Amino acid sequence: MKIKSWLLITFFIVMVLPISGAYSLYVWINAYYQDKNVAEYFDKWTELNQVKAIVDNPALYQKNANLEEIEELTNGQLAITLYTKSGFVLYSSNPLQSGYVWKERIFKGLYDLQQSYNAFTYKEPVYHNGDLLGIYEIQLIRTDWVKGVEKRSWLVIIGSILLFLVIYIGVILLLNRKLNRPLRELMHQMRNFAKGEHIESNLSTRKDEIGSLAQTFVAMQHEIENTRVSLKVEQQQKEMMIASISHDLKTPLTAIQAYAESLLNNDLSQQQQEEYQQVIITKADRMKHMLEDLLMFTLLQSTSYELELVDVDGEEFFEMALSDYEPLCEEQGFTLDVFCDVDGLYAVHPKQLQRVIDNLLSNAWRYGEIGTSIGLAAVKAGSFPEWGFDFLKPALTKQEGMYMIVQNSGQGLPQKDIVKLFEPMYQADHARSKAGERGTGLGLNITKQIIEKHGGTVELLSSENIGTAVVCWLPPNKGVDEL
Repeated sequence: MKIKSWLLITFFIVMVLPISGAYSLYVWINAYYQDKNVAEYFDKWTELNQVKAIVDNPALYQKNANLEEIEELTNGQLAITLYTKSGFVLYSSNPLQSGYVWKERIFKGLYDLQQSYNAFTYKEPVYHNGDLLGIYEIQLIRTDWVKGVEKRSWLVIIGSILLFLVIYIGVILLLNRKLNRPLRELMHQMRNFAKGEHIESNLSTRKDEIGSLAQTFVAMQHEIENTRVSLKVEQQQKEMMIASISHDLKTPLTAIQAYAESLLNNDLSQQQQEEYQQVIITKADRMKHMLEDLLMFTLLQSTSYELELVDVDGEEFFEMALSDYEPLCEEQGFTLDVFCDVDGLYAVHPKQLQRVIDNLLSNAWRYGEIGTSIGLAAVKAGSFPEWGFDFLKPALTKQEGMYMIVQNSGQGLPQKDIVKLFEPMYQADHARSKAGERGTGLGLNITKQIIEKHGGTVELLSSENIGTAVVCWLPPNKGVDEL
């Protein structure tokens, strides 16, 4: 049951129970009084008749009458007062009552046994030969009744207090069981989690708001723990990256220093000087490329960094993007097969998409077999270059958008390398690269992040002793705001 519903029901019970209890006590006491009233009325009427037989004597209302018999009747339970017809008190068992009493009071309620809280009162006139002699008033004190009322009043008070205490203690116990105890347990679990402990909360099985809160806490715990693991992995990657790049920068920097110092030697020939200068330029370009990769990787890792995409014509942009790579491939010892079949509009970041092509071709040169062909294609969904590997075509399953494909021929890659190649700093076996060349290990990861920021996907396919292909898919133009 939800806590809100439980509290409403509890509040209703707390409000109704005291009222119901008090009403039940009232009904019980009232029923008792009604029964006692009937029995007491007949008892008092019997007692009254006995007294009436004495006080109805006309002689008592004469001057200097003998009142000893009446005095013997009076006691703490019976009070008698005799009045003349004019209202003068002839006799009263109450010493404070004397003198005259208003006739209206005397003649009011004659022949009526009137019941009050503490007494029954009866008044009746006395006649002799048709003449009114006086009036007598008899009071029968209700001592037992008053004691009973007082006793039951105390029972009502004690019963009400006990009922209140029972309700109060019951509500406190229920609140402790339903709210306080689980809340304290949840707070304890949160404090332990804040100290780094993993918490298995049994409160999440509850079907109320605390259960929902516990489920949220468990989900938050899993999210924070996953974030901690991710941050730890990222920190390790950064540390490894810094160490790796520092080492990789040290190698060309050492070479630059050595060749620069050699250029200070005047004994070098013109050809040697030119060769040394070329080595320095090559090594400097290599360092520049590594630093650019590191900068781009850092930018892409930032959640605040977004690519500013622009709308381009697919055919025009990709024909231009794939051009001018033939001379570079020939310098690396490869021939280049280019195929472009794209139409429609696309939202792209031209500079970063060009970086993707550069990175993929750089990997193709590094890991391809010299003397073979490298394939570079940009095709719409449903189209396929003639030179594409057979294992490549089944992977092109999209019905819209376009594919960028870069493939090379060579030893290929085992599956254990394929699943890790997009991780930062991971590099395949150096023996597979041309002359053991080593990159930064960031190229494919940068490629993946750039393509994903375009709303696309990247997949690497390889077959050992045949070759490797990287396939990038880009969606058709959905508008810059939707990406």
